[in-house]
Amino acid sequence: MKIYRILATAFLLHAGSIAQAQAPAQTQSTSATILDPVVVTATRLETEILDTPASISVVEGYDLRRDQPQINLSEGLSSVPGLQIQNRQNYAQDLQVSIRGFGARSTFGVRGVRLYVDGIPATMPDGQGQTSNIDIASIESVEVLRGPFSALYGNASGGVMVINTERGEYPPSISGDFSAGSYGTYRYGLKAGGMLDLDETEMDYLISANRFTTQGYRDHSGARKNLMNMKLGFDFASGNRLTLVANHVDLTADDPLGLTRQDFEQNPRSVVPNALAYNTRKTVRQTQGGLRYEHSLNADNELTALVYAGRRHTVQYLAIPDFVQQNPLQAGGVIDLTRDYYGTDLRWTTQLSLANRPFTVITGVAYDAMKEGRKGYRNYIDTPQGRQLGVQGALRRDERNTVWSLDPYIQTSWEFAPRFTLDLGARYSTVSFESADRFVQGVNGDDSGSARYQAFSPVGSLAYAMSNNTQVYVSAGRGFETPTFNELSYRTDGGAGLNFGLQPAYSTTFEAGFKTMPTESSLLTAAVFQTRTRDEIVSAGSANGRTSYQNAGRTKRTGFELAYTNEWGRHWRADVAYTWLNARYQDDCISGPCSNPTQPAQYLQAGNRIPGIAEHAVFAALGWIPPTGWRAGVEGRFLSNIAVNDGNTESAPSYAVFALSTGYTWLAGPWEVSAFARVDNLFDKDYAGSVIVNEGNGRYYEPAPGRNWTAGVQARFIF
Repeated sequence: MKIYRILATAFLLHAGSIAQAQAPAQTQSTSATILDPVVVTATRLETEILDTPASISVVEGYDLRRDQPQINLSEGLSSVPGLQIQNRQNYAQDLQVSIRGFGARSTFGVRGVRLYVDGIPATMPDGQGQTSNIDIASIESVEVLRGPFSALYGNASGGVMVINTERGEYPPSISGDFSAGSYGTYRYGLKAGGMLDLDETEMDYLISANRFTTQGYRDHSGARKNLMNMKLGFDFASGNRLTLVANHVDLTADDPLGLTRQDFEQNPRSVVPNALAYNTRKTVRQTQGGLRYEHSLNADNELTALVYAGRRHTVQYLAIPDFVQQNPLQAGGVIDLTRDYYGTDLRWTTQLSLANRPFTVITGVAYDAMKEGRKGYRNYIDTPQGRQLGVQGALRRDERNTVWSLDPYIQTSWEFAPRFTLDLGARYSTVSFESADRFVQGVNGDDSGSARYQAFSPVGSLAYAMSNNTQVYVSAGRGFETPTFNELSYRTDGGAGLNFGLQPAYSTTFEAGFKTMPTESSLLTAAVFQTRTRDEIVSAGSANGRTSYQNAGRTKRTGFELAYTNEWGRHWRADVAYTWLNARYQDDCISGPCSNPTQPAQYLQAGNRIPGIAEHAVFAALGWIPPTGWRAGVEGRFLSNIAVNDGNTESAPSYAVFALSTGYTWLAGPWEVSAFARVDNLFDKDYAGSVIVNEGNGRYYEPAPGRNWTAGVQARFIF
């Protein structure tokens, strides 16, 4: 669907409700206090953040949008400790997201971290996730859950990110925005929302559509994305609620690949020659929808049911040389994936009494499934004029893959004594993989196969409220992570078929935390933790856009997180976050490429740092944020050096970057107009924004832009 049609549809639906608006227009402030009571939903217990016995951060949607281009989640989540979210400057590979080191191995997409948008998983049942369909313009809040409680989400939940989108409110409003920035970057969008009274039912609606285009900081890194998000809610007189959500994304992006250290330092905007020769690129089209029904049985019992379904089609052109593809077992240089996914989650919440003390029980079962058609083609054809590169050639791979997961779970929370709360939970996960090979020719035999993994994931915490404003807690839990289908797709020996020898990783985490509100307008949180993992899944090498994986024994992650936010005076606000994370291998690699001492970049020894993880991360921001008039802010980020391979022979240098922003908001009757301008990387620092772990050609580095600017304006009309 063309973006102008999306915008027109949104406008017409909204315009039809304006005539029903009967109350006078009211002006709404653009600023809100994040320290008002915030209900956390990621633990399913719906408690306020101070009373939640887990490491969790909440970032409000208006903070993500304020004076930002609204293109990447990485723009506004630097204030979350334990979260390392890096912009690759490569929209063909998505953001690089890790929580406490889980997910750092990913060379594209998101691994080890579960993502949810309005309850619908943005992570497939095999653990493969992506952020391309998340609409920042309509986000209400982002909750980032870290530590043991993450295990209650099942497979690949080293951390959890829950995105909740806005509900329409009264009076209706419509807004449009436009921004432009360095490197030919443009974004424009339209959003409409409101509420309708339909006899004994109240309907709220929110529709958001936007388009983003960029030429890219690096050569051959242009992209364009159309995105639409819709949410309809029906509140019935009985107290029950039905919510429908729909989302569509259409993405096309060039892939400049990584750079060697020499190219990164001498010409960070350059591109690998093979990327141009083979025109490396990616297209993604995804449409999904979901329905959530919340049914109140009585004052103490509620049933919640969620169903969803979607389709994602991806075509990616890699830079695998044509001569490599002469091997009859080689799967080609073009990947064509069609994924149909669907699932359901049925949950019952009951409020009971145990020993005359409040006792909450949540039980449920989740089922998620994905059917994948995976094809591989050569990335060239032979013509009378010669060999043509960067086009779809002969078929080299054809599979029908299926993965499903079934997860019954239970959670309890018992306030067994004044100021004491005991939380317990468990989840039993079954994850099944099956591959049917439809490309059987000559020496390329039948590579069909299947695997099934099962795991029991228990979690527990004990919390003590030292006062009404201070809580301490201890928690422990065990989780697991299966390989994804993409990680199973390529064997370390270069042979055909899936790598079913790859085993799940199992992790045990212990955590102690402290939360306090020194004043009514400040919040301080701190946590220490240790995670021990066996059979860690690591990259066995990446070359020409294709990565294989293997198990590498035991690892240990020890860390400390601190976050502080404070509002004072009339409109001053400060945010500080610090993360220390010491993540290391505990065993030597005994087999595969990582055990070969003649390959120092891959030679994995006990004591080596896990690549892709910074040991120290600091964020600080200071802002003057009145609801109207001038506003301004300054922020700084520091990230220590990051090992780029298992052998720790190279690392991306540490860096500190700063940004300045300013804006102005006018209110005139029903109109609210806001303009902003910002400068990122203020001192023009040369640094790697992200890395490609264990890249086989030594092209580990993905450079970040130098000094760059963004400016934009938004106009909102309240009916």
